[in-house]
Amino acid sequence: MYRRRELLQPGRVDQFAGGGYWLHVSRPAMACRFEVTLPSEVESGVGEASLALDEVGRIESQLSIFREESEVSRINRQGSQMAVEIDADLFGLFRRCRDLSLATERAFDITAGPLSRVWGFTRRAGRVPGGEEIAEARRRVGIEGLLLDSDNHSVRLAWPGMEINPGSVGKGYAIDRVAGRLRRQRIPALITAGFSSMLALGQIWTVGVRDPRHPIGAGRRLATVRLRNLALGTSGNEEQSFEYEGRRYGHLIDPRTGWPAPSGMSATVIASSAEQADGLATAFYIGGERLARWYCDGNPGIVAILLGDGAERPLVIGSHPQCEVILNEQS
Repeated sequence: MYRRRELLQPGRVDQFAGGGYWLHVSRPAMACRFEVTLPSEVESGVGEASLALDEVGRIESQLSIFREESEVSRINRQGSQMAVEIDADLFGLFRRCRDLSLATERAFDITAGPLSRVWGFTRRAGRVPGGEEIAEARRRVGIEGLLLDSDNHSVRLAWPGMEINPGSVGKGYAIDRVAGRLRRQRIPALITAGFSSMLALGQIWTVGVRDPRHPIGAGRRLATVRLRNLALGTSGNEEQSFEYEGRRYGHLIDPRTGWPAPSGMSATVIASSAEQADGLATAFYIGGERLARWYCDGNPGIVAILLGDGAERPLVIGSHPQCEVILNEQS
């Protein structure tokens, strides 16, 4: 069994307790570091991992709202005036995002871009908007306004000023694409994107869920998770938030109210794909324990680890036969 450390450095070969080695291949993208960790006996997989990571840059060029030439930016500019044709893979992502929004009582919604903008999070300059500003932004938000034409693989936006931002699932989507190539080559790997998204492929991997009550790098964990052929995604507000008049506001905004979600400190989800794990982590952070229990009851195989604001210990909901969650004693 191979254990992933709290932070893996690019370009290193690390020894683990059993006497073998980890091999790391990494690349910066999407404002984080994507990394593939391989056991030493599959050294031939380094080349495949490098080729697989090439795909991440292409995906970022499609999804980024900060790149004028990206397909998402083109949709946001033109989509309310005309149908915008996109490639089949990106169309499939939007369709799954729409389905996930409907399945999570709209707690997850990639059309919430106008709300992120009015709260200043798009520019990383948080502000508290007025009530009318929030109401105006909400009029341009709603998954029903994302009009998908399956015959032509085209997208339209129902209202002027509507914006989509798939950033909440972008890293997971990219991880799944990397995993697809490695899976076809039967290469076991742990694929990570920053501290929030990962997928364990081909064998059992042991990973840590970071405790958001302590700084990154402090080595404090909420739980240890052993998983195989499953993904893990975490949502929280500690890295993107601001304080105003004694109250902290985070970047995860409830699209149903227009206000930052107050539901908790972190939500971690284990699911079959990294895209699904990331999307559900966002939904459960916004929707809280009630939504997580309701969804997991209706969808066996999903596991949620929730840490509520002020809670001493995290709450584990759901189970999966290829996943074991061990809560740390100090949590």
